[in-house]
Amino acid sequence: MKFYHAYSLPFVTLLYVCMSLLFGASAEALILPRPFNNKITAGFVFGDSTVDPGNNNYVGTLFRSDFPPYGMDFKGQTPTGRFTNGKLTTDLVVSYIGIKEYLPPYLDPNLSIEELMTGVSFASAGTGFDPLTAQISSVISLPKQLEYFKEYKKRLQSAIGQKRMEAIVKEAVFLVSCGTNDFVVNYFTLPIRRKNYTASAYQQFILQNLKQVLQDLWDEGARRITVTGLPPMGCLPAVITLNSKNAILDRGCIEKFSRAAMEYNQMLQNELNSMKSRLAHLGAKIAYIDIFTPLVDMIQGLGKHDFDEVSYGCCGSGFLEAGFLCNPKSFVCFDASKYVFFDSIHPTEKTYTKLFMASRPVVDSMIQD
Repeated sequence: MKFYHAYSLPFVTLLYVCMSLLFGASAEALILPRPFNNKITAGFVFGDSTVDPGNNNYVGTLFRSDFPPYGMDFKGQTPTGRFTNGKLTTDLVVSYIGIKEYLPPYLDPNLSIEELMTGVSFASAGTGFDPLTAQISSVISLPKQLEYFKEYKKRLQSAIGQKRMEAIVKEAVFLVSCGTNDFVVNYFTLPIRRKNYTASAYQQFILQNLKQVLQDLWDEGARRITVTGLPPMGCLPAVITLNSKNAILDRGCIEKFSRAAMEYNQMLQNELNSMKSRLAHLGAKIAYIDIFTPLVDMIQGLGKHDFDEVSYGCCGSGFLEAGFLCNPKSFVCFDASKYVFFDSIHPTEKTYTKLFMASRPVVDSMIQD
């Protein structure tokens, strides 16, 4: 989906009207009636680059995207630190719910108390549930993200009092989106973890670390928690490039990576179902968001007809560029909405919009009382 480009204005206008009518997912969402008249107070997000709106701008890491062509279709064509051409799914979710138009990064020093009250993202591109993954990329680990959330609560309490702070947290939606880097950057690329873990044992290790994150969120007052599964990792352009026998001619998905994601997702769903039934009597709403199935459809199924390119990104050659390799000097495609991926790892805004639409039943179940 393109913004502020003359050649795509009619398409954008139509899409904007449709989304406004269907989802209320526009800048005017705060004025329009909220879906289900929900009383959601805020959105809090933890995870990796799929949900990082720019926290890494304030971290000493190479895993950054606060430069063009990132953000080329964002409001004002601004590179915010989001690893895509426009909005992330989390922006679309908070807009749809009626909280605000964009979910900002917690580390932005210019956030007002009013902005903080309606939620932030603590996510950091390059991180994972495995502590080693965050160390490899010099980014913010999940335990550190949780520390920032505790700090956030103290800041809010100082400003508006404990009762109001606790009420905001209780009626907020929490999203955790993480895990791809643990397998793609860490386990399958570096030998360290493979020395001690089989693929199955490593999946269990990641799941245990996720369970700890969820327990910590629960202890801090989270009651509506959604967890995103892994994507078809073998279909990421960078994974294809590094593992295909002929990266130029054979751009098919790499089975080993996608199978690992499928197995992990099943284990994750079982765990979340168990947690859900265990905590339901305490007012818990816990849900799994499937991004694997809609992404596979966009890449290999009927959904691929909505795109011109499904196996390489819009930026540069599309084979390997991401982060600092996708930069102001890179060649960029004419229309990112024709690509599933913006760089060699991260989806375009159009893809994120489709993922949001696929997850809407889960979002709806979360925000209804």
